Amino acid sequence: MFDVDLCTKAGATQSPSPCPFRPVFWLGNDTLRVSAALFAENRRRLCTELKATDGLVLKSVVVLQGGEQRQRYCTDTDLLFRQESFFHWTFGVTEADCYGAIDVDSGKSILFVPKLPESYATWMGEIFSKEHFKAKYAVDEVQYACDIADVLSNMRPAVLLTLRGQNTDSGSICREASFEGISRFQVNNTLLHPVIVECRLIKTDMELEVLRYTNRISSEAHKMVMKHVKPGQTEYEMESLFQHYCYSKGGMRHTSYTCICGTGHNSSVLHYGHAGAPNDKLIMDGDMCLFDMGGEYYCYSSDITCSFPANGKFTSDQRAIYEAVFKSSRAVMAAIKPGVKWTDMHRLADRVHLEELVKIGILNGRVEDMVKVHIGAVFMPHGLGHLLGIDVHDVGGYPEGVKRIDEPGLKSLRMGRLVQERMVLTVEPGIYFINHLLDQALANPAQSCFINKDVLTRFRGFGGVRIEDDIAVTADGIELLTCVPRTVEEIEAFMADSGKTFSPVVSSEKF
Repeated sequence: MFDVDLCTKAGATQSPSPCPFRPVFWLGNDTLRVSAALFAENRRRLCTELKATDGLVLKSVVVLQGGEQRQRYCTDTDLLFRQESFFHWTFGVTEADCYGAIDVDSGKSILFVPKLPESYATWMGEIFSKEHFKAKYAVDEVQYACDIADVLSNMRPAVLLTLRGQNTDSGSICREASFEGISRFQVNNTLLHPVIVECRLIKTDMELEVLRYTNRISSEAHKMVMKHVKPGQTEYEMESLFQHYCYSKGGMRHTSYTCICGTGHNSSVLHYGHAGAPNDKLIMDGDMCLFDMGGEYYCYSSDITCSFPANGKFTSDQRAIYEAVFKSSRAVMAAIKPGVKWTDMHRLADRVHLEELVKIGILNGRVEDMVKVHIGAVFMPHGLGHLLGIDVHDVGGYPEGVKRIDEPGLKSLRMGRLVQERMVLTVEPGIYFINHLLDQALANPAQSCFINKDVLTRFRGFGGVRIEDDIAVTADGIELLTCVPRTVEEIEAFMADSGKTFSPVVSSEKF
């Protein structure tokens, strides 16, 4: 399958030699070995950037709080734990209820683990020593979380740097570290957040290797779903197949987000798959499938959408819409390089869609005039794509001074800044026939004058097409991380031959 040690050069193939860095996160079989050096490098980068920040004082100590184990409502049933993202980026710790500290001046790292009761050994397993965790995570020191105030006092910090800031996608405020005795210390909760966000924005070689792996496994899982889908099945069966492949072959206990398995009209529901629409429709002959699913390995995400006909053969209308989206996808990828505006990439995709919808006959008139009245957002109301990393909608899209553009489509764009080398992004243009938006447009004289109502009627109930790939920005273009059949011809040939394996033609394209 895919077994790359992170001590090999990024992009290299399998290496049988053991990694000189120890320890590693590894789930056995063909899963990826991830060295603790990845997180040591992240801590080093964070200290370097903090030292270059105005307002930092000597003897500053970063304090982060990890995620807590929680139960389902009022029961004693544990929810499946997943580490808090900032804490994972910094320490790579899989256990719950931990803290971490970093002396910015020296770079010394301290992990604080819970002191477990003796009964834990009866119900939950072995109680490991502090030395175990020190070796497991390659930190400088391990102490118990209940002693954090005393340990930090002995360090005599001038200030504790805690994490507080807004996630520009959710609007939520990240959780600031808190513990009994923190009132003893001088605390600064404004300096750390913008610095660590910028660090997470730019991926290291080791982070890129994990993201290559998540894409490799998730791409293979999508391909398996394409092989097995057929009319008469239910959408959730496809979700189950995807999750099974990611976990059994890739060690991915978590998906990056709730799987979207929309078929027929459901393929126009942008965030389908939620509790009110839980991937439960019967797949019909003639349906378009829009499957947006990504596996997560060691908290690193992937985000891939494949659109294809359930019966394996495009109709002329399905082909026309699919090829319009594919054209915009490849136009954007060819244009991406460091320094371009992400908002301009969204506008490029929008313009290609409008040009293609004119050719199909759904729209008529001058594209320039359509752009002025935002016709494109009727058919693609979401943004072109977003940052990807430890979170599927990764942090850093709107730093201080970068504002969202309050226009249809663009206001939903999750990143507004210039593209930089080593960013990892999704490129996910789509064309959808959403009755709510179509009815609004037809009732708006400024927009309805461009719509051919008779042709549009033919596409009511069509659903939608989205093509989503994950890319890493290079010095002069992109590296395409996703590897699935993409052209109409590739998709039809792949789905028609049950024994066929897909050769990654698309991933060798030059952008």
